[in-house]
Amino acid sequence: MSAVRPQHAPLEQFDVVDDCLQIGGMPLTRLAERVGSTPFYAYDRAKLTERVALLRQHLPPEIHLHYAMKANPMPAVVQHMAGLVDGLDIASGGEQYVALDTPMDPGLVSFAGPGKSDLDLSRAIAAGVVINMESAAEMERIAAIGVRLAITPKVAIRVNPDFELKSSGMKMGGGPKQFGIDAEMVPAVLGRLGELALAFQGFHIYSGSQNLKVAALQEAHEKTFALAIRLAQAAPSPVLTLNIGGGFGIPYFPGEERLDLATVGANLARLLPEVKVALPQAQIVIELGRFLVAEAGIYVSRVIERKVSRGETYLVTDGGLHHHLSASGNFGQVIRKNYPVAIGNRMRGVARETVSVVGPLCTPLDLLADRMELAHADVGDLVVVFQSGAYGLSASPTAFLSHPVAREVLV
Repeated sequence: MSAVRPQHAPLEQFDVVDDCLQIGGMPLTRLAERVGSTPFYAYDRAKLTERVALLRQHLPPEIHLHYAMKANPMPAVVQHMAGLVDGLDIASGGEQYVALDTPMDPGLVSFAGPGKSDLDLSRAIAAGVVINMESAAEMERIAAIGVRLAITPKVAIRVNPDFELKSSGMKMGGGPKQFGIDAEMVPAVLGRLGELALAFQGFHIYSGSQNLKVAALQEAHEKTFALAIRLAQAAPSPVLTLNIGGGFGIPYFPGEERLDLATVGANLARLLPEVKVALPQAQIVIELGRFLVAEAGIYVSRVIERKVSRGETYLVTDGGLHHHLSASGNFGQVIRKNYPVAIGNRMRGVARETVSVVGPLCTPLDLLADRMELAHADVGDLVVVFQSGAYGLSASPTAFLSHPVAREVLV
């Protein structure tokens, strides 16, 4: 007997009416007419709001929630998120322009990332953005620019911890890293910081991302708090902000289950009293991107041809890896696995078939679904890739082979 193939986690965030997916309160077919062309990304603002509310429900009220814009920097999405969260985290000067167009106080915007240019730094200092310093050399440049501008820069130290977030999809700390200052070097950097005209805000400790294991997150939170308390002893002034990163994952692939937020929140509630005693002035920040926006977004392309090759059926669409590199399996996957995919205007479908969904690019890498069971689709039907609200268009090689860029809409 063959083994039962694992299934994707249930996708219950969107309604289905008359076998058609509903996005932003309207049928997908109508939304496609409104957009005017395929492919496109659609983000449901009500689902974004619901996700923030879910986090508020399960996390301790003392936790400040920041949106990491790199997950989805579409200006309309950022504007919406800015009205829901407590701060924004940016990773480039371009993202800073978008962040500063929102009502968010610049002092609640933080800028992380290696290799910031002097122009990046001077613009951030002039805006009053908090800079998460990635090295001692960057700290010296920040101080010099602050003197030149006659502004005291607001800075935090990004710490490369001596541990990693186990079972994370992408490890951002532990071992040698281009990110942050090695934990063992931080006390000396703090000593030098106290000699410079810099306004110390606190620490940013981000050990990993895309994690679905409660035990791993609990361990990382415990170690992060312990590290911050230890490093604070060498700080030139009280810690005002402690960003413990994020790492909350979402289910993308067959066999993955949703993160148990209630248990994660309960553990944080257990840890916070001790942290508040040791760091009484510190605001505790959790920085999330993917977890806030990924499940609120879909990528939509249209079937332009059905093709059978040596017994296998292909749905050839007008979208592909140039718009959605992640779904093609070429953005961090070691072994390619399918994102959840459906025929959006035939969600259940009476007839089913096993097909592969490919795009129009002249490369075998342009694969959106590999031998998946889907409703029977005809030319003109709409293929939907779920879990597409994060690391979609902005993480894709849109200039590859010079096809048109996909549209993005917030509905």
